[in-house]
Amino acid sequence: MSYLPGKFNWFEHLSNSPAQASEFHRALFGWKFRPLHRDGRPYQLIHNGDTAIGAMREAPPGTRCHWNGFLSVSDVDATLRDAVAAGARSVLPAADRDDGRAATLSDPTGALLSLWRGIAGDRPDAGDIAVGDWCWNELMTSDAKRALAFYTQVFGYSEELHHFPGGGYHILKGSDGKARAGVMPSAHPQVPSTWLPYVRVEDADAIAARIAPLGGKLMTAPFDVPGVGRIGALFDPLGAALGFIHPAVRA
Repeated sequence: MSYLPGKFNWFEHLSNSPAQASEFHRALFGWKFRPLHRDGRPYQLIHNGDTAIGAMREAPPGTRCHWNGFLSVSDVDATLRDAVAAGARSVLPAADRDDGRAATLSDPTGALLSLWRGIAGDRPDAGDIAVGDWCWNELMTSDAKRALAFYTQVFGYSEELHHFPGGGYHILKGSDGKARAGVMPSAHPQVPSTWLPYVRVEDADAIAARIAPLGGKLMTAPFDVPGVGRIGALFDPLGAALGFIHPAVRA
């Protein structure tokens, strides 16, 4: 059992129709679902092959449909206190779950995320991420400067600026030097700040072509980022945003 503070290693889809959400993602990515009860509520585990990678659950009343990332921290309670002191808003207080301890917050720019300390530790980093698994998490924010100040102060990330076509992109690195997430100004300032998780795919264009027939909407048509891969993004039928990427072949 080991922990990797600073790593997003679990994602939950919250909506008013987990059944509809699971059908869309099953058809698009080939995910399998295992219904069970967790913390006294219906909970659908998402399996990519034989590996559990996340879950789908009912959203609390009034909550917009979204993917929620769980960020590994050493101490949920202390990190939540530090986050609130740095300008975040507590959404769900620290509490024990069946498999660990969690809290949910809204960062100073309005993006939601959960803090997590699992009983069984964190999923190890994979040398080669499987198709259908998570490969990245990206904060699209209305205020990149404020967001960077918050995440470096509270979570101890270091920040590295990269220049890509269309503007700068900030990489958040953990204390182990590994790149853990990205931060970029939102292309649509009127859209609330949000964390956008990415799924690794075999063919980004083939995925894009299947989104509308399955009831979703293409948010960003696939495009190439040199040295990174071919990237796109979607809205599922319930409105949750999700990215997908076919990584570039590295020498």
